[in-house]
Amino acid sequence: MPSSTAAQKRAQAKGDYDAFLAMCPSRQLLDRISDKWVALIMAALGSDGPQQPGHDSTGESRSMRYSELSRRLAGVSQKMLTQTLRSLERDGLVTRTVTPTVPITVTYELTELGLSLHHLMRGVKAWAEAHMDTVLANREHYDTRSA
Repeated sequence: MPSSTAAQKRAQAKGDYDAFLAMCPSRQLLDRISDKWVALIMAALGSDGPQQPGHDSTGESRSMRYSELSRRLAGVSQKMLTQTLRSLERDGLVTRTVTPTVPITVTYELTELGLSLHHLMRGVKAWAEAHMDTVLANREHYDTRSA
């Protein structure tokens, strides 16, 4: 029986991905991208953050320094931001660029893959913002009914 190449094995596995199965690697990816810090980093690096000259709201990526991201994401610890950025870089969703200046400048930007996810995340973020009042009213109704 001929052995399969790595590309052939990936192609076969791609057809077999099913996040409902416990050992499916796509389940790990779903776990990662459903993290609140991932969603907020994706929004900040996409066009949903404050607009900069030369950037519009068409869904393009923009680069941000670590310190800019830290300020934008209120409440994120340095450790959590670093871990999340590393995991996004490892998954190919974010690129990290080091510029040899004094001090060294490090910027982050969405990749093409990251931009494709950003478009989906932008919709989820917009939905959450648009429906928060209804959700809060439903919570209050549920809590008073249960008491």
